Amino acid sequence: MERKKGEYMKERIIGRVKRVNGPVIIAMGITDAMMLELVYVGEIRLVGEIIKLEGDNAVIQVYEDTTGIVPGDNVYGSGMPLSVELGPGLIGTIYDGIQRPLEEIYTISDHFIERGIRLSPLNREKKWHFVPGAIKPGSPVAGGQVIGTVQETISILHKILIPPGMQGDLISLVPEGDYTIDEPVGQVMTQNGEEQVFLMQKWPIRQSRPVKKRLLPGLPLITGQRVLDTLFPVAKGGTVAIPGGFGTGKTITQHAVAKWCNADVIVYIGCGERGNEITDVLTEFPKLVDPRTGASLMTRTILIANTSNMPVSAREASIYTGVTLAEYYRDQGFHVAVMADSTSRWAEALRELSGRMEEMPAEGGFPAYLPTRVAEFYERAGYMDTLSDTKGSVTLIGAVSPPGGDFSEPVTQHTKRFVRCFWSLDRQLANARHYPAISWLDSYSGYLEEVASWWEGEVGTSWSEDRAEIIELLQKEVRLQQVVKLVGPDALPDSQRFIIEVCTLFKNAFLQQNVFDNLDQFSVPLKQLKMLQVILLYWRKGSQLVRGGVTLLKLKRMKVLQDIVKMKMTIANEDTDQIDQLALRLERSFERMESIYA
Repeated sequence: MERKKGEYMKERIIGRVKRVNGPVIIAMGITDAMMLELVYVGEIRLVGEIIKLEGDNAVIQVYEDTTGIVPGDNVYGSGMPLSVELGPGLIGTIYDGIQRPLEEIYTISDHFIERGIRLSPLNREKKWHFVPGAIKPGSPVAGGQVIGTVQETISILHKILIPPGMQGDLISLVPEGDYTIDEPVGQVMTQNGEEQVFLMQKWPIRQSRPVKKRLLPGLPLITGQRVLDTLFPVAKGGTVAIPGGFGTGKTITQHAVAKWCNADVIVYIGCGERGNEITDVLTEFPKLVDPRTGASLMTRTILIANTSNMPVSAREASIYTGVTLAEYYRDQGFHVAVMADSTSRWAEALRELSGRMEEMPAEGGFPAYLPTRVAEFYERAGYMDTLSDTKGSVTLIGAVSPPGGDFSEPVTQHTKRFVRCFWSLDRQLANARHYPAISWLDSYSGYLEEVASWWEGEVGTSWSEDRAEIIELLQKEVRLQQVVKLVGPDALPDSQRFIIEVCTLFKNAFLQQNVFDNLDQFSVPLKQLKMLQVILLYWRKGSQLVRGGVTLLKLKRMKVLQDIVKMKMTIANEDTDQIDQLALRLERSFERMESIYA
């Protein structure tokens, strides 16, 4: 898979190095180059990208360590933008920020990635079993059209697409059989003549792949985390920010979402994170079992590992690499979830590169174009009508790591402008070992109206009302807790103390989940709604009895209450009828209490 020396003949000298400033290089004598062109610097061919042209000078950001590069070294142009290879074999692979296969590099390197190493992102020798579609020679074809399939993994039937921009009449299609990604499987007569179609295609990472139309999102991305699905849901094709200080659980929350969400494909981007966190991902994900297929989670996952000690410019490219891979599977009709951990490290890479280019800094030292870059990234999410006449989506879930947990810093504030769902992590909840440490006061979701029809049609008609009622109770409880801190709980009447009691029950029995418990680590929507309804039943009936003179102590001593607290770890997802039985027991307990105090 290593690149042959003969292939360097395709590259041309476009200039020479004038100045080296870390990962930023000034090249002079540029005669034939274009913006965002992929270039190679020096005789060891360090990968770079032209980001600025001025006269016969060019600014190049290099994705590798530039130690040893000196003025006068040649700069080679490729004639194409920085692109990724798209085809069978992406699933289950671990890449760095510029799509170099890390497992392959490890087999030929001495523990560290050698500079200038260039391996094919996709295996050139492996044969894939191609099954042609029903399309006949002579039929008109256009970009995005499906011409056949390849069974990539046990859960992914990979669709072979006509590359975007290609249009014409199909000349021929190979018969069913085994082919490598370099062997043509079809020929199309276009305006430019005959063009071949392969199992693989290339696409520039900074350009969105085309679609027919952007659709309104309406299907929820079910994560199995009750606080997310019930209180702050996100729709497939939506955008989410998970801000939180160090140690509040951003990475763990994304791990849980990646494992349990009902997306077809997961793209996990470790962007500038610490090496030990990336190591946890690389070691744990292959061991995790996909609950839908029973196979390894890697049969639907692509990992992009770009740790904090890797070149800073590659960190800047990594999120574009990840979202381009996601768009490719979206175009095949899959629902893809992208975990970017974290966009703050990506923004810091922008800041460092901007500083080296001597650009005028804006707030926090970040470049003035930070909001534009953040918007461009999240704009690539969406629920789409694709060119292949299917519906697919890309959901972007980006973690934000504000220094010191300060949500007023620029990255968090600009991210809030461009996302519609905000899962805010709370330091106090994390310190209290409350998982997930999602703040129910600072978090919000802009997808409530879109997903309400699904919840009420597929799960229960009362979802919107029940959710609104418990949110109102939680907000009342915060105000009451402030009074309690000043004068103590005894100063409150039982009617207000009961609100605090119900919210405490809700936090312990519903919001808090145990990732190590087989029953509690994931809850299906029906179980979530029934759990919420039981707690609200306790609130509604209990508040009536309190107004009728029943003491709070009597309500707290109800025997069925202990079973309600434990229901998350005692009732399986497929046994939700037991929650209905709990509700009946609660009703009978209230009826006996009413008869006594009537």
